[in-house]
Amino acid sequence: MSSPVTEDDNAATRRAAAFQRIRDAHQTEVAEDYVELIEDLIASNGEARLVDVAEYMGVTHGTAAKVIQRLQREGLLHSRPYRSIFLTDSGRSMAADARRRHQVVMAFLLAIGVDERTAEADSEGIEHHVSEETLAAFERFTRRSGGGTG
Repeated sequence: MSSPVTEDDNAATRRAAAFQRIRDAHQTEVAEDYVELIEDLIASNGEARLVDVAEYMGVTHGTAAKVIQRLQREGLLHSRPYRSIFLTDSGRSMAADARRRHQVVMAFLLAIGVDERTAEADSEGIEHHVSEETLAAFERFTRRSGGGTG
């Protein structure tokens, strides 16, 4: 005979679910940052090179190469040795979604009075962890306060 679920069990289940969501967000955070950067490099330079990705991310060439290989396996980009890096449709979609979330969070932080420099730094982390429900609330608040989302 099993014991009834207690309130403590429910709290533990909710807490575990929240931690799992954070772990899941961490797994996609690096991918999102890389595809956004690659898209930006292509837009501004006409290409994204591994050396530039490593420099902008502040990591070694080897670290950037490992991430690029992982993203290639995940179908987000394609590259060849000594060639530029290109995003797949999935990679472009991920970059656009991450950019949209960043813009919404940034607009929200500015709307509540956070200075631009701090809002930019904070939105870079928050964008990866914010739920769609919270993001929608940020958008509603920003629209009501007269701010824009980009």
